Amino acid sequence: MFNGTLTFRAFTAGTVLALPLALLPPHAVPPAHSAVAGQRVRDVQGAGHESPLTGRTVTGVPGVVTAVTGNGFWMQDPRPDGREATSEGVFVFTRTRPAAVAGDSVRVDGKVSEFRPGGASSANLSRTEIDATRTTVAGHGAPLPAPVTLGPKGRRAPGAIKGATDTFDPRRDALDFYEALEGMRVRVQDAVAVGPSGDGEIPVLPAGGEGAGLRTKRGGLVLREGDANPERVILDDALAALPAMNVGDRLPGPTDGVLDYGYGDFTFLPTATPQARSGGLARERTRPARPGELSVATASMDGLSPDTPPARVAALAADIVDGLQSPDLVTVSGIQDNSGTKDDGVVVADQTMAELITAISAAGGPAYDWRAVSPRDNADGGDSGGNNRVGFLFRTDRGLAFVDRPALGADPEPAAAGTGPDLAATATRVLAEKGRARLTLSPGRISPKDTAWSGTRKPLAAEVTWRGRRLIVVANHWTPQLGDDQPLFGRRQPPTRPSEWRREAQARVVARFVTSARAADKNAGVIVAGNLNERDFAAPPKVLTGDAGLTDLPAAVPQNERYTAIVGGNAQALDHIMLSPALKRGKHEFDIVHRASEFADREGDRDPTIVRLQLPPAK
Repeated sequence: MFNGTLTFRAFTAGTVLALPLALLPPHAVPPAHSAVAGQRVRDVQGAGHESPLTGRTVTGVPGVVTAVTGNGFWMQDPRPDGREATSEGVFVFTRTRPAAVAGDSVRVDGKVSEFRPGGASSANLSRTEIDATRTTVAGHGAPLPAPVTLGPKGRRAPGAIKGATDTFDPRRDALDFYEALEGMRVRVQDAVAVGPSGDGEIPVLPAGGEGAGLRTKRGGLVLREGDANPERVILDDALAALPAMNVGDRLPGPTDGVLDYGYGDFTFLPTATPQARSGGLARERTRPARPGELSVATASMDGLSPDTPPARVAALAADIVDGLQSPDLVTVSGIQDNSGTKDDGVVVADQTMAELITAISAAGGPAYDWRAVSPRDNADGGDSGGNNRVGFLFRTDRGLAFVDRPALGADPEPAAAGTGPDLAATATRVLAEKGRARLTLSPGRISPKDTAWSGTRKPLAAEVTWRGRRLIVVANHWTPQLGDDQPLFGRRQPPTRPSEWRREAQARVVARFVTSARAADKNAGVIVAGNLNERDFAAPPKVLTGDAGLTDLPAAVPQNERYTAIVGGNAQALDHIMLSPALKRGKHEFDIVHRASEFADREGDRDPTIVRLQLPPAK
């Protein structure tokens, strides 16, 4: 979200992209640091991602104020030259709240600079500014320049981000397209939300989504390999409050504002609060398991603790009881300890899980039990003091039994030296027992000392039986996207994602474990499930399908239903259930239950997933 009223600081930054940066020929560019008179906004902006006048002083730049914030204003030239390669708008940085108001005709003196969110070394693009030394108001009540309509009935964003090319081309490169509109008045007509509102932002498509990329069946926008969906427009509440919106809700008629750049995105700042119209999106529920079907699900708790508001605990319980129809086994992630983010040395989570199980019962669900392994204090990432972990919820009234080896209870604390096995640091292994795979520890962590898991949640393996048939289930919560990951709308193209390298290493550790189970028993029933934090088409899930021979069930879901999360308006599958060949051969049914990711009251949450398997009893 744009944090405009308090924290903007302008400075001279380095080159953003290797692109031509000005309409002016080289002999027309004045010496560095000299004053330049007679320039207009388009001369300040130039035809590129950085001003050709960066570091120079300009005097008397004319414009009409279009929007005002706490430390500056946007202005636009009322006499455009009609060229689409140069913006006619610019932000004027005044440090304190300016005296000018929208509709004032002004002339600005100041130094041209580039503000790069995150600092000079960040991968973000920069925003051209005039660091004002004097603003002269020449008149009031001037008509605002007409906004540029975005979308198929106006200027339509190109479908690709080309980035590091030698040509600035707003007609073919989405980065250049939005750069050429930076600071200008823009409009979206009849916008439709493709993600829930949250953190002061709403991702929308203009013109009701006409001409957009692949839409979900419920009105969202699917992220596909090689397509960042640059037709998305991110509304931001920096200048006016925004309504709460779910996927498919609409903003009828025109919404006007100015185009800005924030952290990794071009953002549309409406200058008045738009009125929303509900699309009536309903939360999904799956069907109940039939007699003889084992149901295994994933559910993200996203920081559940005794401090979690009761309404949120009730919503998570409803996901399990209503959405998933009370499955036999649930791999859960995002479980915090009994003191939440209070950094007091507490690591156990029995009170956290008791609150969830009580809420499940209150929602009409069956009796559940649970298992987890407490981490060492502050060793597994997440919020400091929270001691995030994965675990298992299970019911035993339909034929499932949990194998405890050794029998230490639901959530044993890390053992003191010499007092027994330290389950937080001890790896479970697979042994062959009469031709069947079994675990040395159940539940037990997979290679917890491997550097792939440094500072993040360790996967947890468990041995269960279903009507006497032995299965191994692995719960996961892999490294999320990190600050080192470069943004889609950034100056380095294609963007690098260091966190993906970590997830690939994590995938290889889990793949080795699964391979060891299949070596002990070629017909081993193995389920790998949970929050892999990775899209189905990326490398880490392919390690599990390639090296370990697993089948990724989301990959077979139609693309317009294949998502568990919505990030910036891009619907994507980040949560997975994978089956070993022995289970894949049997009859099974997989479902993603869309009831969280699309809704403003659950913004940032994941949709749960479930597989129902018809397994014959053990012989």
